[in-house]
This record gives sequence, C-alpha cells and structure tokens, in this order.
Amino acid sequence: MSISLNNITLAYGPRVLLKDVSAELPQASLTAFIGRNGTGKSSLLRAIAGLAPVAAGEIALCGTPLATLPPRRLAATVSFVTTDKVRVANLRCEDMVALGRAPYTNWIGRMQEGDRAVVHRALETVGIADLARKTMDTLSDGECQRAMIARALAQDTPVILLDEPTAFLDLPNRYALASLLGRLAHEEKKCVLFSTHDLDIALGLCDTVLLIDTPALHRLPAADMAASGLIERLFAGDGLTFDAASRQVRADKRPAAPSFSERQ
Repeated sequence: MSISLNNITLAYGPRVLLKDVSAELPQASLTAFIGRNGTGKSSLLRAIAGLAPVAAGEIALCGTPLATLPPRRLAATVSFVTTDKVRVANLRCEDMVALGRAPYTNWIGRMQEGDRAVVHRALETVGIADLARKTMDTLSDGECQRAMIARALAQDTPVILLDEPTAFLDLPNRYALASLLGRLAHEEKKCVLFSTHDLDIALGLCDTVLLIDTPALHRLPAADMAASGLIERLFAGDGLTFDAASRQVRADKRPAAPSFSERQ
C-alpha cells in the first residue's frame, strides 16, 4: 500500500480528532478526503507528509514506517501541495516547478539535463508548458494551482497529498483540476489524496472517499460512501439533507410561516 495508517490517534492540543483509526490507500488511486471544518483533515495530511506528529500509532509510506525515513528519502516519497498561494514576483513558473527536483540535485543544487527534462514534462503534463517563463504573480488561481501540482510531479514521488486544491477555483476549473488529478493517479500510477468540500467531485470523480466522523475515520469506494448514510451525518442539525440518489445537498423543507391574518 502507498499509504498505511495503523491505529492512529491524532490530537490538536487536548482535543482528540481521531482515535485508533486505520486505513490503507493503494497505488494508482484517487482519494477525496472529506469532513467538517476543524475535524483534522489538514492535520492528518500534514502528519502523512511527515510535517506533524501523531499522538499514537504508525504511518507507513510504500511499506516503510514514516518515522524511519531520512529527510532525503521522505522528500522522494511524498509531495505536499498546501493551500498557500505562491505569488512571488520575478519567480518564473518553471523555476518554481524546478524546486521539486531538490531531493535529486547535487550538493550545490545544480540542475542537470535530466532534471530539466523532468520539469518540462511536468509542465506539459498539467498543461502549462506555455507559461513556463511567466512569473508566478502573473498567473491566475487555476494556473498557479496547476504549477504547484507540476512541482509535485517534478518531485517524482509515489504519493501526492493536496490540501483543498480546488478551494479558490471556479466550477469549471474545479472539475478540470480534479480530472487532472485522476489522470495523474491512473496514468502515472500515483497515490493521490486530497481534501475537499466539493461532494460532487469527491463522489463523482474519485475512486474512494475518506471521511472523518470524529473520532472515527471511514474509507469506502465513492459509490458506497454515497449510500452509506455517513455523509448525512455531516449535515445533521444544520437544516440540510444529503440525497444519496442524486448525490446533492438540499435545504430541508420547512412549513411556511403563518400569514399575519392567521396569527391574529
């Protein structure tokens, strides 16, 4: 398995977010990670990336315990695309993508021809090769997000993590980006895990869905997750209902308020 969570307990200060949970995500799969705000999606992604500790349990990447991976090998195993916007003036898109080659360059960080070829292929794969020499501050939100994914591709890791990659995009770009992630997972044989609030994308375009229902963690194929009743629990008490048949969230129908004359 590309990602193995073994009896993980995750906490934020004194608050337990996940308790004794396990899950496995295979190679060549696209998994959406859903849950309410503040339930630990970003914290778990950071823990899988080796950027934050877990309170208990073990995370393994590609069969190796995360805790035993030295920094250079970790950087060659997992890449992480955060929600941070990179808008650095004078930093060209291709140079930002080239940062993904850091685990493979020589001791002074000099790029070789092979590294440049990897960067060019990453730019082509995400469809922004024509933007290579544009600076990051001139790119649109969608272009910037593709550039960050290209950097993760240039890093050439079997595991790619993304924290809400569609958050700042319009609807067409959300679907385009999710479709791109699906192609990367299936054609490049990557294990891609991304957090999202877009249920239609999670259930319609992904192989599996990971759902936090504090303190539990559930992993199911997308179709099974839609029918499981677990998503309905996310909206309990909010005046919203998840319709599993249409995979749509609807506002609860409430009786119309009585007219003024009826109240007299």
